[in-house]
Amino acid sequence: MEEQLGFWAFSIQNVIPRLGQGLVITLELTFLSAFLGLFLGVLLALCRISSKKIFSLPALVYVTTFRGTPLLLQILFIYFALPPLIQIRLDSFPSGVLALSLNCAAYFAEIFRAAIESIPKGQMEAARALGLSYVQSMRKVIIPQTYRRLIPPIVNELAALSKDTSLVSVIALSELLYVTQRIGAKYLRPWETYLWAAVGYLLVVLALTTLASHFERQLKKRGGV
Repeated sequence: MEEQLGFWAFSIQNVIPRLGQGLVITLELTFLSAFLGLFLGVLLALCRISSKKIFSLPALVYVTTFRGTPLLLQILFIYFALPPLIQIRLDSFPSGVLALSLNCAAYFAEIFRAAIESIPKGQMEAARALGLSYVQSMRKVIIPQTYRRLIPPIVNELAALSKDTSLVSVIALSELLYVTQRIGAKYLRPWETYLWAAVGYLLVVLALTTLASHFERQLKKRGGV
């Protein structure tokens, strides 16, 4: 019956509703992982630029490890190898979020570190001369100047993260690509299925890009650096 349906009829009846459900999981993975990754990335960046090796060295090892190994391997390790080590069973969704968060945190850390170090050192020296502590100087002087510099690379990383969520299909998490593969295999009409999946990923990336452009315009209006 499905073989006799035209492109639009087959898409509306069998593809788009199910891919929509998978897209919701993809968005949840993207934004939850991004939130956790951003938080951890800031902490790692501050450790990376610290003059104390007790902070900078572990952060360097973390960043090097997660940037130097494949994300797919990290997902498989966390889902299959980590539970026996910690004696806790992890389902597909928390495993996917954990792997994506830890991975993107390493990239966010380098983005934040580069942005902070791009600010002239005289800014920090002037802030300290005014009596501000190191933490106050970072929070009130240095970090606010990095906002516009951070937006483009962070959006690029978020776009990459939204596409990297497809890798969690290997642990049977019903995100967009996993649902796409199941539908394509069931109906033997892959080209319509994969076409709509590509549209779904493209819409996510376009939405992130549009949101970033909006933030940049707002910063320009407020006189952001």
